[in-house]
Amino acid sequence: MSPGTGFVVLLLLTLALLGLVVATGLRAMRRWHIPLVACALASLGATIRYALLLGKLYDLQAAGLITPIHLWVARLTTACYALPIATGIRTIFAPAARRYHRRFAFLALAMTILTAITGTLMLCLARRIG
Repeated sequence: MSPGTGFVVLLLLTLALLGLVVATGLRAMRRWHIPLVACALASLGATIRYALLLGKLYDLQAAGLITPIHLWVARLTTACYALPIATGIRTIFAPAARRYHRRFAFLALAMTILTAITGTLMLCLARRIG
């Protein structure tokens, strides 16, 4: 699969899985929620891999300031995923942590959307190599 196709397919899969994660989380369907989280994270990892491959096909520096902004936001987003994972594990043993888990989960989701927006803008402004 080409880097472009793989990236788009995996990004859409990741977003769909994150939607299911949110739906099952809001309904407290732990039996489905936890495996869906694992699938979403695996899909996100594969999406990042294809994004790196796709980035090699573009002169990303030609996109200007958006490139370092996107890379910074992407790294921050990846780190943000630790928060809902940690609070999710905590919620299993201390249900009162649920409200923090929900807030951190929505933060990670919002950061994911911001990363997708900045990445799209970066690719639109970059020149394809070759």
